[in-house]
Amino acid sequence: MALTLDTYRLLGRSGLRVSPLALGAATFGDEWGWGAERGEARKLFDQYVEQGGNFLDTADTYTDGTSERLLGEFARDRRESLVLATKYTTLRRPGDPNSGGAHRKNLLASVESSLRRLDTDYLDLLYLHVWDFTTPVEEILRGLDDLVRQGKVLYVAISNAPAWQVARMQAIADLRGWSPLVALEVEYNLVERGAERELIPMAREMGLGVIPYSPLAGGVLTGKYSRADLAAGAGGTADTAGTGSGAAGTGDGAASGDSTRKGFNLALGTVTERNLAVADAVREVAAELGHTPAQVGLAWTLQNPAVTAPVVGARTPAQLADNLGALDVEFTADQLERLDTAGAVTLGYPHDMLDSAHTRRVMAGDLRLEPRR
Repeated sequence: MALTLDTYRLLGRSGLRVSPLALGAATFGDEWGWGAERGEARKLFDQYVEQGGNFLDTADTYTDGTSERLLGEFARDRRESLVLATKYTTLRRPGDPNSGGAHRKNLLASVESSLRRLDTDYLDLLYLHVWDFTTPVEEILRGLDDLVRQGKVLYVAISNAPAWQVARMQAIADLRGWSPLVALEVEYNLVERGAERELIPMAREMGLGVIPYSPLAGGVLTGKYSRADLAAGAGGTADTAGTGSGAAGTGDGAASGDSTRKGFNLALGTVTERNLAVADAVREVAAELGHTPAQVGLAWTLQNPAVTAPVVGARTPAQLADNLGALDVEFTADQLERLDTAGAVTLGYPHDMLDSAHTRRVMAGDLRLEPRR
């Protein structure tokens, strides 16, 4: 059965209701060379919320702060009905060592800055954006919990971090009565499925809703790249400007149509023979269904029961309308199997060993047991 933006889902172990597609606001502002100027960004916002969408994703450094400022302006008259998610840890002032990282000083300063730019008294959801490998987890968790107790943040979450650290943090939060993590934002799409090894199973077990960013692999799954781009990618350069997938954590949708963003994705190494082959499979299924490749790529992420809401991004209303059409996609079992096979990754040790016929035989013999639902 087709979904709609107002078919809300619970976010992780919380009672927070969010739409099944989040609108990424990294395209709000053109400071990075490929976003939407104010008027177009306003159209995107209105288009999304007027269809029942309530989940909006940004970060303190997206488009050098313009993303938060525009989102705050647009959300002002309907703030109570929206779920605004932002992030901290990326460097806010080059040259200032404490204006980046997960530590308490940057956490508090980043949140205060985000509150001012978003023109709000509280953040619905705050992500630790990028793991810094230096800040003690107790410092992070206590700082986040302090903000929740002060009412400046309602829920806390994490992105771009090792699975074992996230699981450790969740266990410590539970033991100490601190605010638990309710969401995990990760890069996840048909060509980047590494999160299936540890992160997504961990999130499902520990009560974190999975929020995929870059669900279309920087546009690769939309069919915008061809084998001719492989040579360009080998020698391409790009002005990263702090953008792209990975640390930026944006939804790409069909939003990366200009040469600046395309050059970035080529330099990033996203365009490979293997990834183009996956895009071919997406295009074939899309033709069978009468949908666009972008819609099929997005819809595939929604098939994972751990996924709450992929983050989509767009520069124009037409691109956003195309992305939202993913909610209407219904696969056959054969089509899903073909997509899964095209983008499959090996899980590696110990998962492959534990799932082998030999291990199952020596552990359980002829026992037949339904998996936990």
